[in-house]
Amino acid sequence: MQASTFGEFKMSTSEKYVHSLTKIKEAEEKTQKEIDEQKKKVVEELRNFEIHVTQSIATAKSDGEKLVESSVEQARKKANAETEKIVEEAKNKAKTISSKIDSHTVKEIIDILLKEV
Repeated sequence: MQASTFGEFKMSTSEKYVHSLTKIKEAEEKTQKEIDEQKKKVVEELRNFEIHVTQSIATAKSDGEKLVESSVEQARKKANAETEKIVEEAKNKAKTISSKIDSHTVKEIIDILLKEV
């Protein structure tokens, strides 16, 4: 009886060992599956982040170019307005100067007219 009890004990130990190995293998497979899923998730997040960054850079570049164009256009309009103002002031001064008759000029005109009489 002792031999069969020892055999049962030995089988029981072997079965426990096989059972433990099976549990270890299942745990390894489960862990590897979780690692693979997490890796896939991280890769997807990285890809999405890269797309977002690329889009953000393109948007920032476009916005910057529009801002530069707008600033150049505003500067051009301001320069044109200032130029027109200067030209208009010059025209007005030219008209004023050419039509301005001072007392000395009037006296000379009168003297010329009176000499003829």
